[in-house]
Amino acid sequence: MIRATLVLRSNSGFKKHTADIAAKAVSRAELGTPVSKPTATSAPDDETMMPWNGWFSSFLKDKLGDDKYEKLRQLVLYKPDHYSGFEQMPRPNTKLGISDKDPELMHKFRHPSPGSQPPVQMPEMDASMGNAGEDPYDVSYYKRDTGRRFTSEPGALHRDLEKIKLELLPQDDPRVKEAMENFEKGPGSSPGNGGKFALAKTDYDPTGLRASMSTNFTATQESLDANMPDHLPTPVWMDKQAEIVAWYEERDLPVAIGGTGYGTVATHGRIARW
Repeated sequence: MIRATLVLRSNSGFKKHTADIAAKAVSRAELGTPVSKPTATSAPDDETMMPWNGWFSSFLKDKLGDDKYEKLRQLVLYKPDHYSGFEQMPRPNTKLGISDKDPELMHKFRHPSPGSQPPVQMPEMDASMGNAGEDPYDVSYYKRDTGRRFTSEPGALHRDLEKIKLELLPQDDPRVKEAMENFEKGPGSSPGNGGKFALAKTDYDPTGLRASMSTNFTATQESLDANMPDHLPTPVWMDKQAEIVAWYEERDLPVAIGGTGYGTVATHGRIARW
Protein backbone atom coordinates (compact mmCIF):
# COMPACT_ATOMS: atom_id res chain seq x y z
CA MET A 1 0.00 0.00 0.00
CA ILE A 2 2.84 2.40 0.82
CA ARG A 3 4.64 1.61 -2.48
CA ALA A 4 1.48 2.18 -4.53
CA THR A 5 0.93 5.51 -2.84
CA LEU A 6 4.46 6.68 -3.61
CA VAL A 7 4.10 5.64 -7.25
CA LEU A 8 0.82 7.53 -7.62
CA ARG A 9 2.30 10.62 -6.02
CA SER A 10 5.22 10.67 -8.43
CA ASN A 11 2.99 10.27 -11.48
CA SER A 12 1.95 13.86 -12.27
CA GLY A 13 -0.01 12.82 -15.37
CA PHE A 14 -2.23 10.57 -13.30
CA LYS A 15 -2.89 13.35 -10.83
CA LYS A 16 -3.87 15.75 -13.61
CA HIS A 17 -6.21 13.19 -15.15
CA THR A 18 -7.84 12.55 -11.77
CA ALA A 19 -8.35 16.28 -11.19
CA ASP A 20 -9.99 16.73 -14.60
CA ILE A 21 -12.47 13.95 -13.89
CA ALA A 22 -13.32 15.30 -10.43
CA ALA A 23 -13.84 18.85 -11.66
CA LYS A 24 -15.84 18.04 -14.78
CA ALA A 25 -19.57 18.72 -14.71
CA VAL A 26 -21.66 15.92 -16.20
CA SER A 27 -24.86 16.80 -18.03
CA ARG A 28 -28.04 14.74 -18.18
CA ALA A 29 -27.53 14.17 -21.91
CA GLU A 30 -24.10 12.61 -21.33
CA LEU A 31 -25.56 10.22 -18.78
CA GLY A 32 -28.43 9.27 -21.09
CA THR A 33 -31.07 9.85 -18.42
CA PRO A 34 -34.45 10.93 -19.82
CA VAL A 35 -35.90 14.22 -18.60
CA SER A 36 -38.68 13.62 -16.08
CA LYS A 37 -41.94 15.45 -16.58
CA PRO A 38 -43.94 16.78 -13.61
CA THR A 39 -47.03 14.70 -12.98
CA ALA A 40 -48.77 17.01 -10.49
CA THR A 41 -50.39 20.30 -11.45
CA SER A 42 -51.10 23.24 -9.18
CA ALA A 43 -54.71 24.05 -8.47
CA PRO A 44 -56.12 27.51 -9.29
CA ASP A 45 -56.24 30.04 -6.51
CA ASP A 46 -60.05 30.09 -6.46
CA GLU A 47 -60.36 26.29 -6.30
CA THR A 48 -60.49 24.71 -2.88
CA MET A 49 -58.31 21.74 -1.98
CA MET A 50 -61.03 20.40 0.35
CA PRO A 51 -64.25 20.18 -1.72
CA TRP A 52 -65.91 18.08 0.99
CA ASN A 53 -65.66 20.93 3.51
CA GLY A 54 -69.12 22.43 4.13
CA TRP A 55 -71.00 19.73 2.23
CA PHE A 56 -73.96 19.82 4.61
CA SER A 57 -74.42 23.57 4.22
CA SER A 58 -74.20 23.23 0.45
CA PHE A 59 -76.76 20.44 0.54
CA LEU A 60 -79.25 22.53 2.57
CA LYS A 61 -78.70 25.59 0.41
CA ASP A 62 -79.32 23.57 -2.73
CA LYS A 63 -82.55 22.06 -1.37
CA LEU A 64 -84.01 25.08 0.47
CA GLY A 65 -82.88 27.94 -1.70
CA ASP A 66 -80.90 31.02 -0.78
CA ASP A 67 -83.61 32.88 1.15
CA LYS A 68 -84.79 29.99 3.31
CA TYR A 69 -81.25 28.79 3.90
CA GLU A 70 -80.15 32.24 5.09
CA LYS A 71 -83.10 32.50 7.51
CA LEU A 72 -82.35 29.04 8.90
CA ARG A 73 -78.68 29.92 9.18
CA GLN A 74 -79.40 33.10 11.14
CA LEU A 75 -81.78 31.20 13.43
CA VAL A 76 -79.68 28.14 14.22
CA LEU A 77 -76.07 29.30 14.19
CA TYR A 78 -74.47 31.52 16.84
CA LYS A 79 -73.10 34.67 15.20
CA PRO A 80 -72.91 33.14 11.74
CA ASP A 81 -71.34 36.26 10.25
CA HIS A 82 -68.45 36.47 12.71
CA TYR A 83 -65.33 37.57 10.89
CA SER A 84 -63.15 34.76 12.30
CA GLY A 85 -65.68 31.96 12.06
CA PHE A 86 -64.63 31.12 15.62
CA GLU A 87 -61.41 29.58 14.34
CA GLN A 88 -58.40 30.01 16.62
CA MET A 89 -56.05 30.62 13.70
CA PRO A 90 -57.55 32.78 10.94
CA ARG A 91 -57.16 31.72 7.37
CA PRO A 92 -54.62 33.50 5.15
CA ASN A 93 -57.33 35.14 3.07
CA THR A 94 -59.11 36.66 6.09
CA LYS A 95 -59.67 40.41 5.81
CA LEU A 96 -61.23 42.68 8.41
CA GLY A 97 -62.39 46.22 7.82
CA ILE A 98 -61.19 48.61 10.51
CA SER A 99 -62.59 51.89 9.24
CA ASP A 100 -66.13 53.09 8.72
CA LYS A 101 -65.01 55.86 6.37
CA ASP A 102 -62.43 54.05 4.24
CA PRO A 103 -63.69 50.63 3.08
CA GLU A 104 -60.29 49.79 1.60
CA LEU A 105 -58.58 50.02 4.98
CA MET A 106 -58.33 46.35 5.90
CA HIS A 107 -56.53 44.31 8.53
CA LYS A 108 -55.12 41.15 6.98
CA PHE A 109 -53.55 38.02 8.36
CA ARG A 110 -49.79 38.44 8.83
CA HIS A 111 -49.80 41.67 6.83
CA PRO A 112 -47.27 43.04 6.43
CA SER A 113 -45.43 39.76 6.59
CA PRO A 114 -42.66 39.34 9.15
CA GLY A 115 -40.11 38.88 6.37
CA SER A 116 -40.77 42.39 5.04
CA GLN A 117 -40.33 44.07 8.41
CA PRO A 118 -37.12 45.94 9.25
CA PRO A 119 -34.56 43.97 11.23
CA VAL A 120 -34.74 43.95 14.99
CA GLN A 121 -32.59 46.57 16.69
CA MET A 122 -30.50 45.03 19.43
CA PRO A 123 -29.07 47.78 21.65
CA GLU A 124 -25.52 47.25 22.76
CA MET A 125 -26.23 48.90 26.09
CA ASP A 126 -29.42 48.96 28.12
CA ALA A 127 -30.31 51.73 30.52
CA SER A 128 -31.64 49.18 32.99
CA MET A 129 -28.25 47.48 33.24
CA GLY A 130 -26.21 50.23 34.87
CA ASN A 131 -25.01 53.50 33.41
CA ALA A 132 -25.77 53.09 29.73
CA GLY A 133 -23.55 55.23 27.53
CA GLU A 134 -21.02 55.82 30.29
CA ASP A 135 -19.82 52.45 31.50
CA PRO A 136 -21.37 49.30 29.99
CA TYR A 137 -19.57 47.14 32.56
CA ASP A 138 -21.19 48.84 35.53
CA VAL A 139 -24.04 46.45 36.32
CA SER A 140 -24.45 47.29 40.00
CA TYR A 141 -28.06 47.33 41.07
CA TYR A 142 -27.99 48.33 44.73
CA LYS A 143 -27.71 52.02 43.89
CA ARG A 144 -30.94 51.79 41.85
CA ASP A 145 -32.82 49.26 43.98
CA THR A 146 -35.60 51.57 45.10
CA GLY A 147 -37.96 48.65 45.73
CA ARG A 148 -35.90 47.41 48.70
CA ARG A 149 -34.91 50.84 49.91
CA PHE A 150 -37.25 50.90 52.88
CA THR A 151 -37.16 47.19 53.68
CA SER A 152 -33.49 46.34 54.12
CA GLU A 153 -32.32 48.10 57.29
CA PRO A 154 -34.76 49.07 60.07
CA GLY A 155 -32.60 52.03 61.11
CA ALA A 156 -32.75 53.55 57.64
CA LEU A 157 -36.52 53.27 57.21
CA HIS A 158 -38.18 56.54 56.29
CA ARG A 159 -35.47 58.90 57.45
CA ASP A 160 -37.67 61.87 56.61
CA LEU A 161 -40.23 60.68 59.17
CA GLU A 162 -37.53 60.04 61.76
CA LYS A 163 -36.29 63.60 61.32
CA ILE A 164 -39.79 65.02 61.85
CA LYS A 165 -40.19 62.96 65.03
CA LEU A 166 -36.90 64.29 66.43
CA GLU A 167 -37.84 67.88 65.60
CA LEU A 168 -41.12 67.54 67.52
CA LEU A 169 -39.29 66.48 70.68
CA PRO A 170 -37.87 69.01 73.18
CA GLN A 171 -34.70 70.32 71.61
CA ASP A 172 -33.05 71.14 74.97
CA ASP A 173 -33.16 67.52 76.09
CA PRO A 174 -29.64 65.97 75.97
CA ARG A 175 -31.04 62.71 74.73
CA VAL A 176 -32.75 64.44 71.82
CA LYS A 177 -29.53 66.29 70.96
CA GLU A 178 -27.60 63.03 70.97
CA ALA A 179 -30.21 61.33 68.82
CA MET A 180 -30.17 64.27 66.35
CA GLU A 181 -26.38 64.09 66.08
CA ASN A 182 -26.50 60.36 65.42
CA PHE A 183 -29.21 60.91 62.84
CA GLU A 184 -27.15 63.52 60.98
CA LYS A 185 -24.13 61.22 60.92
CA GLY A 186 -26.13 58.43 59.34
CA PRO A 187 -25.29 54.78 59.81
CA GLY A 188 -21.73 54.10 60.82
CA SER A 189 -21.28 51.33 58.29
CA SER A 190 -20.11 51.80 54.69
CA PRO A 191 -18.22 55.08 55.06
CA GLY A 192 -16.20 54.36 51.91
CA ASN A 193 -12.48 54.74 51.44
CA GLY A 194 -12.71 58.00 49.49
CA GLY A 195 -11.12 56.44 46.44
CA LYS A 196 -7.91 55.51 48.29
CA PHE A 197 -7.01 52.03 47.21
CA ALA A 198 -3.91 49.94 47.92
CA LEU A 199 -1.83 51.30 45.06
CA ALA A 200 -2.96 54.89 44.72
CA LYS A 201 -5.89 57.29 44.96
CA THR A 202 -8.33 57.11 42.07
CA ASP A 203 -10.70 59.72 40.70
CA TYR A 204 -12.50 57.80 37.93
CA ASP A 205 -15.73 57.81 39.97
CA PRO A 206 -16.23 60.82 42.28
CA THR A 207 -19.38 59.29 43.77
CA GLY A 208 -17.56 56.14 44.88
CA LEU A 209 -20.37 53.85 43.72
CA ARG A 210 -18.33 52.11 41.04
CA ALA A 211 -16.33 49.92 43.41
CA SER A 212 -17.49 48.10 46.53
CA MET A 213 -14.62 49.47 48.65
CA SER A 214 -15.33 53.11 47.80
CA THR A 215 -19.12 53.06 48.01
CA ASN A 216 -20.70 54.98 50.86
CA PHE A 217 -24.08 55.59 52.44
CA THR A 218 -24.46 59.23 51.42
CA ALA A 219 -23.79 58.63 47.73
CA THR A 220 -26.06 55.60 47.77
CA GLN A 221 -28.94 57.60 49.20
CA GLU A 222 -28.43 60.32 46.58
CA SER A 223 -28.47 57.73 43.81
CA LEU A 224 -31.63 56.17 45.19
CA ASP A 225 -33.28 59.59 45.37
CA ALA A 226 -32.44 60.18 41.72
CA ASN A 227 -33.89 56.79 40.71
CA MET A 228 -37.11 56.96 42.70
CA PRO A 229 -40.10 56.23 40.43
CA ASP A 230 -42.04 59.26 39.25
CA HIS A 231 -44.41 57.50 36.84
CA LEU A 232 -47.06 56.29 39.25
CA PRO A 233 -50.19 55.37 37.26
CA THR A 234 -53.49 57.14 37.81
CA PRO A 235 -57.00 55.91 36.90
CA VAL A 236 -58.63 57.10 33.71
CA TRP A 237 -61.39 58.90 35.65
CA MET A 238 -58.99 61.06 37.67
CA ASP A 239 -59.41 64.09 35.41
CA LYS A 240 -63.23 64.01 35.59
CA GLN A 241 -63.79 63.08 39.24
CA ALA A 242 -65.67 66.33 39.90
CA GLU A 243 -68.06 65.52 37.07
CA ILE A 244 -68.65 62.03 38.47
CA VAL A 245 -69.42 63.36 41.95
CA ALA A 246 -71.81 65.95 40.51
CA TRP A 247 -73.66 63.23 38.59
CA TYR A 248 -74.34 61.26 41.79
CA GLU A 249 -75.32 64.35 43.78
CA GLU A 250 -77.85 65.46 41.17
CA ARG A 251 -79.61 62.11 41.47
CA ASP A 252 -79.29 61.96 45.26
CA LEU A 253 -77.27 58.75 45.05
CA PRO A 254 -74.31 57.63 47.15
CA VAL A 255 -71.05 58.37 45.40
CA ALA A 256 -69.33 55.21 44.24
CA ILE A 257 -65.61 54.70 44.51
CA GLY A 258 -64.00 55.66 41.24
CA GLY A 259 -65.62 55.91 37.85
CA THR A 260 -67.71 52.89 36.93
CA GLY A 261 -67.67 51.73 33.36
CA TYR A 262 -64.81 52.13 30.96
CA GLY A 263 -66.87 53.28 28.00
CA THR A 264 -66.80 52.06 24.45
CA VAL A 265 -63.81 50.31 22.97
CA ALA A 266 -62.47 51.64 19.70
CA THR A 267 -62.68 49.49 16.58
CA HIS A 268 -58.91 49.15 16.45
CA GLY A 269 -58.96 47.81 20.01
CA ARG A 270 -61.22 44.91 19.07
CA ILE A 271 -58.99 43.58 16.31
CA ALA A 272 -57.58 40.13 16.90
CA ARG A 273 -53.87 40.23 17.67
CA TRP A 274 -52.61 38.13 14.80
